[in-house]
Amino acid sequence: MATGTLHIDLGAVRRNWRALDRLSGGAECGAVVKADGYGLGAGPVARALAAEGARTFFVAVASEGAAVRAAAPDARVFVFSGHMAGDAASLRGHGLIPLINSPEQWRRHREALPGHPFGVQVDTGMGRLGLQPSDWAALRGEMTGAALAMSHLACADAPDDPANDAQLRAFRAMTEGMGAPRSLAATGGTLLGPAFRFDLVRPGIGLYGGLPFGGAEPVVRLSVPVVQVRDVPEGAGVGYGMTWRARRPSRIATLSAGYADGLIRAMGNRARLWAGDRAVPLAGRVSMDLLTADVTDLPDVPEALEVLGPHQGVDALAEAAGTIGYEILTALGPRYARRIVGT
Repeated sequence: MATGTLHIDLGAVRRNWRALDRLSGGAECGAVVKADGYGLGAGPVARALAAEGARTFFVAVASEGAAVRAAAPDARVFVFSGHMAGDAASLRGHGLIPLINSPEQWRRHREALPGHPFGVQVDTGMGRLGLQPSDWAALRGEMTGAALAMSHLACADAPDDPANDAQLRAFRAMTEGMGAPRSLAATGGTLLGPAFRFDLVRPGIGLYGGLPFGGAEPVVRLSVPVVQVRDVPEGAGVGYGMTWRARRPSRIATLSAGYADGLIRAMGNRARLWAGDRAVPLAGRVSMDLLTADVTDLPDVPEALEVLGPHQGVDALAEAAGTIGYEILTALGPRYARRIVGT
């Protein structure tokens, strides 16, 4: 193969959902499939999870909803961004439920789609999306019959952060007595305990093998083919800026993937690749289409090296790149040959 191969295990996604479903207690366990299923394909992911029993899905914007609706015809599909200008046809045509975030969205929704289902998102302190307390107080009396009331935790990945309890108190105060099902917890919130789970939890990254769900099974493996192997003398530089120099006579493998494929430039000289059970350090900067790795200590250079796999998950690779597993997953590019199993 001229490009890398991305192996996607939908069976692992299904098992991760089952594990989170068990953790959710009496709350319904939904699934967040925004950003094309965190880069792995919203349609296949939603189809697999619907077969597993998931009945509620979340996307970021209305245009993402069509693939989910086709994969899960009977599911509820909520739209985090709410009812944006121009969304009415998609919301109506695909049976999507916008989560209203502002008075302007509420007016738009009533005028464009009277009687169409809606949910409510309230801002409990994250300062990003949702009706602010003053707007919610003014509108609550007329926003009856909501399919869901939700908010989003800012610091759920840090269980001891006092912001979690502050947002929990605010959410209770803003939604008590609404009569609508309530949702506060994504993956991190689900792990915070029963008080945060309410009627529905909506895991995202935990489904795809990432932290903070330490019990998640890995979902992806990525191997990248070796294009060329060369010998370089001691002192020779490799890559743009020659930021890596050989401290001994070395062998350098050039591989067919780069930051255009989601392998973030900042991981150069820091991340490792794997040949079976042996680690291989990156040597030099990540360029647009190529990586270079120091394979001097390998007895034989394989046809491909592994970027993601049993020895290095998305969070370990993210640490080397100074980012988070979410970015690694959602950045994986379209040039990889995809091999999907566990459907």
